[in-house]
Amino acid sequence: MQCDYFDAGVCRSCTLMGVPYAVQLADKGTHLREVLAGQVAESVWLDSFPNTESRFRNRAKLVVAGRKGAPTLGILDEQGRGVDLRHCGLYEPGLAEAVPILAELISGSGLTPYDVPTRQGELKHLLVTHSPDGELMIRFVLRSPGQQRRVEELIPTLHAALPGTRVVSVNLQPEHKAVLEGEQEEVLTEADTLPMRVNDITLHLRTRSFFQTSTAVAAALYSQAREWAVDLNHDPATACGDLSPAKVLDLYCGVGGFALHLAAPGREVFGVEVSPEAVTSARTSAAELLSTGAPDRPEQVSFEIGDAAAYLGPGLTRGSGTIGERGWDLVVVNPPRRGIGPLAATLEASEVERVIYSSCNASTLARDLAQMPSYRVVAARLFDMFPQVHHHEVMVDLRQV
Repeated sequence: MQCDYFDAGVCRSCTLMGVPYAVQLADKGTHLREVLAGQVAESVWLDSFPNTESRFRNRAKLVVAGRKGAPTLGILDEQGRGVDLRHCGLYEPGLAEAVPILAELISGSGLTPYDVPTRQGELKHLLVTHSPDGELMIRFVLRSPGQQRRVEELIPTLHAALPGTRVVSVNLQPEHKAVLEGEQEEVLTEADTLPMRVNDITLHLRTRSFFQTSTAVAAALYSQAREWAVDLNHDPATACGDLSPAKVLDLYCGVGGFALHLAAPGREVFGVEVSPEAVTSARTSAAELLSTGAPDRPEQVSFEIGDAAAYLGPGLTRGSGTIGERGWDLVVVNPPRRGIGPLAATLEASEVERVIYSSCNASTLARDLAQMPSYRVVAARLFDMFPQVHHHEVMVDLRQV
């Protein structure tokens, strides 16, 4: 991938820019094998799932700087001044077309960009998410509600210039610190979710819901988990309904990507997530899925707000805790970078035979797997969610032995 911003030295965010993509992918695979060598046998690694080296990002997180009538949308330099990156080559088609248009609309809107050195101005960030169906969620992060009226007045123009605009909101972040968004948000449009069609599932994202950076790679990740769930031996000849787990617990479930892909007739799926916004999104998606008249629609999929640590113990030991007696056949964990920590020991002491662990940090994954010696990794795979940087997504299938 060639990038004018990188070549000009104005943006160095893509630390692997200029490295051939095939080399990037191979190096990430080698790194993961080295970090996980103590827990993952070389023989169980599957071929890495590649991305496209450019135009893969489904969302833009843009710092707004500059001045009224001449904003910059991109990042800040070392002095806190705006660097305009509106033509970044990482944005997927549709998003790449929308960002320059949004920059021009903001320029004529009367909105005042926030200036970090002087702590003056209002518009701090513009957060834009693009769906596979060409729809947009556009979030304006303001320092105060003083210029919300200007955003409201801009909505008809947004719809005219970008017909795919579905959700527009204002988020308030009053503090002078490097925080992307604040706690308070108001949706200004009738629609309050952005439907993200992933494989045969539609996930409804709310304004503060997390979703993977690359829709195509997220689809592959969810499909792989679905495939692993019904094939204990990773042998197509043995994959059949008898191997399918009857009860699945999805911890750190987010907006329900894994849970909804694992939902199936005759299977109970229960997701737990600490973010109320994400759980609301997951419930909306589940209700839509359950309401279909398709003969293969799932029957039992539900979500609850809670900390994984609070739900793991009672459910896994078949106790009478909040989620009752379950006897989970499969537990899915997709934690943040810090990993599952003490929950690894809880899993180790549990009666759960299967665990699928999706991780964005091989080091914490290695630490957690070391705390689960009774589990054997039967399959592992790199999913390249983030070309041009060293970040990775790796998923392992664990079976108790």
